[in-house]
Amino acid sequence: MSHAEDHEGTRRDFLYYATAGAGAVAAGAAIWPLVNQMNPSADVQALSSIRVDVSGVEPGMQISVKFLGKPVFIRRRTEREIEAARAVDLSELPDRNARNQNDPSLDAADENRTLDEAGEWLVMIGVCTHLGCVPIGDGAGDFGGWFCPCHGSHYDSSGRIRRGPAPENLWIPVAQFLDETTIQLG
Repeated sequence: MSHAEDHEGTRRDFLYYATAGAGAVAAGAAIWPLVNQMNPSADVQALSSIRVDVSGVEPGMQISVKFLGKPVFIRRRTEREIEAARAVDLSELPDRNARNQNDPSLDAADENRTLDEAGEWLVMIGVCTHLGCVPIGDGAGDFGGWFCPCHGSHYDSSGRIRRGPAPENLWIPVAQFLDETTIQLG
């Protein structure tokens, strides 16, 4: 093999690699805008975490806030509500998963659904897990919690489904106390 033939093979290899590299860069440049459009918009990212002042919420009261386009129920439960929720046998529940985004592996015991160890604060996404309606609260339904009048789902004072077509408990969002009167969602 002559020196010229060896040089020609090297030039051909270079052209193949250069063409493949240019094609990969062009494909990446064409695909990137399509992938990037699926990212959340700036206004959604700005609302990905909110702080809620709960200093005025007395036992037995509930407030609703909007978080990521969904209603969130923040309830300060009474001792009676806590006792009723903790007395429920897990075998009676249609959904035995806590649906707690803070720790998805937990079972549906009341202690695993509340924000504090005493069980006084319950924070839930207020969307029925059947078809996305907003349940009525303040002790509504047959189990002293929430009731979805659209299709008849009954939730207890811990937000667990007890009767009706809803397949899951009301979801618990990522939340934490920043101080004694402020809850951060997200």
